[in-house]
Formats: sequence, structure tokens, C-alpha cells
Amino acid sequence: MSLWRRCAAAISLAAAVAGCRLPYVPGFTLPPPAAVAHLTDANGRVVGHAVLLQDGGSVRIVIDINGLKPGLKAVHIHGVGRCEPPSFESAGAHFNPGGAEHGSANPRGPHAGDLPSVVIDSVGRGHLEVTATRVTLEKGKASLFDSDGSAIVVHEGPDDMRTDPEGNSGARVACGVILRAE
Repeated sequence: MSLWRRCAAAISLAAAVAGCRLPYVPGFTLPPPAAVAHLTDANGRVVGHAVLLQDGGSVRIVIDINGLKPGLKAVHIHGVGRCEPPSFESAGAHFNPGGAEHGSANPRGPHAGDLPSVVIDSVGRGHLEVTATRVTLEKGKASLFDSDGSAIVVHEGPDDMRTDPEGNSGARVACGVILRAE
């Protein structure tokens, strides 16, 4: 079964379980925490969706984009769960509970919210699957559900994986608040 189908099945199961109260059943465990983000552009148009699924000590993230200009685009988790267009500056800086510098090529990095760039093809579509090892959907210092939440942001250009604070990735072109899957 593909990762996307496993994520969709887990979210469907989580939604079904969240909608009812189950009696205690020995040996029954709930599905892992899951989250979603609906990415919108500066005009408020939905241009993508992200599914996040807790996978042990990491978070699997699957992002599908449709409607952005072609090219390599930086993707980051930002530290505030707000996406006010047109600039999306409301999402704050990169999610960085450890106080590191930006980028996997930076000896003092990376931020917990640094993710790989995504390729947007000639018709505006992109797909990214990544395991984020420095974040969690559970409680704790690295939780994406801290007091002000978090968001996924797509930038207009690629990430150089080195330059602090945002990898010279340009303006923010899409943003989605990360929400618990219901």
C-alpha cells in the first residue's frame, strides 16, 4: 500500500474513532496522531494539501501542490499557526525550538522546521514526501501543536540549505495552518 493510501487510511480511521466514544477494549490502541494543512496562495485560492502522521519519534509529511509557478520551491514548517495573506509573515520564523541556525548544510543547523524543497512541474504540480525527525505531533518541546501552533509555508524559490534564517528562498507564496485531523 502506498504511503499516501496508508496516511489517508490512518486519517479516516482517526476521524471515525474521534467521532464516537469507545468502551475500554484491552489491547486496542488508537491510531497515531495525525494532522492536515490546506495551503492557500496570496489570493486565498487553495493550491495544496499536506498530511502529517506521527510515525514513532518522527512525523511523515506528504504534500501535494497544484497551481504554483514551475520551479524548485523551499518548504518549511513555520512557528506560528497563522496564514494571513498576502505575505504570510503572520506564520513567523521557521519552527526552531532548539535555537539552531537554518539549513542542513549549516554546521550550526538545521531548524526543526527545515524541509527539502519541492519541484513544481510545468503545469504547476508538485509532490513531496519527507520524514521530519525534529518535530512531533505529540506533546513536548518539539510539538507542532504548541501554544501558538505552526504552519507549512512554500517559498517562491529554492532553499540553499545554508543561509540563516530562511535559506535565501524568497517570498512566501503559499501557507497552511497545521490542524489536528478530526
